[in-house]
Amino acid sequence: MNKTLNNDFKEIINGRRSIKSYDTSVKISREEMTEILEKAMRAPSSINMQPWRFLVIDSPEGKAKLAPLARFNQQQVETSSAVIAIFGDLNNFENAEEIYSKSVELGYMPLEVKEQQLPRLASYYAAVPTEVMRDVVLIDCGLVAMQFMLTARAHGYDTNPIGGYEKDQIAEAFGLDKERYVPVMLISIGKAASSGYNSVRLPVDKVTEWK
Repeated sequence: MNKTLNNDFKEIINGRRSIKSYDTSVKISREEMTEILEKAMRAPSSINMQPWRFLVIDSPEGKAKLAPLARFNQQQVETSSAVIAIFGDLNNFENAEEIYSKSVELGYMPLEVKEQQLPRLASYYAAVPTEVMRDVVLIDCGLVAMQFMLTARAHGYDTNPIGGYEKDQIAEAFGLDKERYVPVMLISIGKAASSGYNSVRLPVDKVTEWK
């Protein structure tokens, strides 16, 4: 049976563009940015540990600090309403008790399930190699990053993901522990100053196999 996509959702998906320059007169309030982040954080994550950590760089001082670390994306840093730096927290299991207790309180999880799972998970997380946890947080933060961009689009804003920046320096530059917080990507956000660039996608049958 054919199903038609909701027109608003279709516009969000098909209308997203990679934007290099933004309207500098447009500012996003912290209240609205918080709402966008809250919606983005509905993304799934491994055992719901939500390892993403956001650094919202929206002040002139913050952008000045970021600029030399993202020197190939100066225009986006300078003109955007904000740049969101997404990090993955390798110590994300520290929030397990809070997350699972709240799940029990809200009736999402039986108490006995929490009491069975948490000790087993604690043993696993205590022994998991850093490189394995790094892979986990990169995947989870990739999910929240895409959801952030789609949510921003639904709020009427444009975005662009940025991978070209000094990943080995950004955590320390903003006072974060670089051994704990893994840089994932930057996302610029604002109102596009132009229509941006469309891009080609390969056909589904070229990248898909059916078994």
